[in-house]
Amino acid sequence: MRLIVGLGNPGPEYQRTRHNAGFLAVDRLLARHRIDPGGKVKFHGLLCEGSIAGERCLLLKPMTYMNHSGLAVGEAAGFYKVDLKDILVLVDDVALPLGRLRLRGEGSPGGHNGLADVQRALGSPAYARLRLGIDPPGRIPQVEYVLGRFSAEEWSKLDPALDAACDCVECWLKDGLAKAMTRFNAE
Repeated sequence: MRLIVGLGNPGPEYQRTRHNAGFLAVDRLLARHRIDPGGKVKFHGLLCEGSIAGERCLLLKPMTYMNHSGLAVGEAAGFYKVDLKDILVLVDDVALPLGRLRLRGEGSPGGHNGLADVQRALGSPAYARLRLGIDPPGRIPQVEYVLGRFSAEEWSKLDPALDAACDCVECWLKDGLAKAMTRFNAE
């Protein structure tokens, strides 16, 4: 069993915001693989189950708000006894250009509060994370920037990146982390 987690904030006021890039990627995966997006509310999140690339997968969107995402991830991973190597977290990243992907098998949270809480809950940094670039905030305060919505021009770059993120998740499932990193981390 694999656990794929998209980080974001619940509620209509946060839909299509930069900080919800992880939610957007999971939504795209659900649609692509015709998995019921309604799922069930469990482990402080919305949990959906289905098959992707021939693998049984749990797709989780924590409903705890970004900074407490670890609660949902830790509970789901613990209940289903998911190994760290079988967890992939999809998350926004202000250090990457809009539309760029970066997959890693482990690492620091890099200043991302959602990843920091996931690491705290799992007790380890040894889980995969797929970062989706949303561009640096420039002169806009970072909190205001990440909670802002994508413009139409930004969406035109993000939309193909969400498809690429789905391709990356499928590659990770089918071919493993190393091959997915080689294929999707190209500069």
